[in-house]
Amino acid sequence: MVLTDTHTHLYSEAFEEDRGEVIQKALDLGIKRFFIPAIDSTYTNSMLELEKRYPEHMFLMMGLHPTHVKKNFRQELDHVEKMLQKRKFYAVGEIGIDLYWDKTFLKEQQKAFRYQIGLAKKYKLPIVIHCRESFDEIFEILESEKDQDLFGIFHCFTGTLEQAKKAISYNMKLGIGGVATFKNGKIDAFLNDIDLKHIVLETDAPYLAPVPFRGKRNESAYLVKVSEKLADIYNVSSEKIAHITTINSKEVFGI
Repeated sequence: MVLTDTHTHLYSEAFEEDRGEVIQKALDLGIKRFFIPAIDSTYTNSMLELEKRYPEHMFLMMGLHPTHVKKNFRQELDHVEKMLQKRKFYAVGEIGIDLYWDKTFLKEQQKAFRYQIGLAKKYKLPIVIHCRESFDEIFEILESEKDQDLFGIFHCFTGTLEQAKKAISYNMKLGIGGVATFKNGKIDAFLNDIDLKHIVLETDAPYLAPVPFRGKRNESAYLVKVSEKLADIYNVSSEKIAHITTINSKEVFGI
C-alpha cells in the first residue's frame, strides 16, 4: 500500500528536533510520496535541503503563500519566477487568498494569486490553492482564468458540497486532511457524494492534526488516520483509498 501526502511542510521549524524520525515513521507506514508546498523565499533553502536528503520521496512546489503577501510581494514573486526558470518543480503552490488572519493586503493577494496562476500555465504546472474565508474571491479569479491549462488541488478543502462541486468544475482535486476527522469538520457529512476520483490525501503537517491527535503537532504519518476516515465514509478498504488517491495525485503532479 502506497500513500501520497500531497501537502506537508516537512521543512518547518516544528520538525527541527526530529525531522529524520518523523519522515522514517511515515515511510515505514507506506507513505512514500511527499509533496512540499512553498511559503516564501526564506524557506527555499530548507526545502532544497529536504529534497537533497530524500530525492526519491520529496517533490517540491514553488510559490508565495497568501499570508506572506506583504508590501514586498513583487520581490517575492520575482524569486518564485526565477526558481521556476532554474529547475523542476511539481506545482505552483501554495497560493491563493487568506482573509482569516488579515485583510490588509487583499488587493495584493489577488494580484499575487492571478500572477502565479499565469506562471503555472506558462510552465504547464498545477496550482495548489490555499483558501481561508475567501471562497468567493478565489472562485471569481478561477472563473476568469478557467481554461484547459488551469488545474490543480484545492488544498485543505473545508467548504460546502456546492463549493466542492464548483472547485471540481475548475479542474481541481479536493485535498482532504485532518478536518475530515473532526466532529465539527462538516465535510464528512457530504464527502461520499463526491466521486473518489476527485480526492487526494494530505496532512498539512505540522498543522491540523487528525483525531485522536487534534491540537498536537501534525505529522505525515497521521495520513493513515485520514485514509481510515475516508475508508469509513466511502465504505471501502483503506487500501482502495490509498490506491485511488495516489493515482489521482499522479494525474495532478505528473509523476
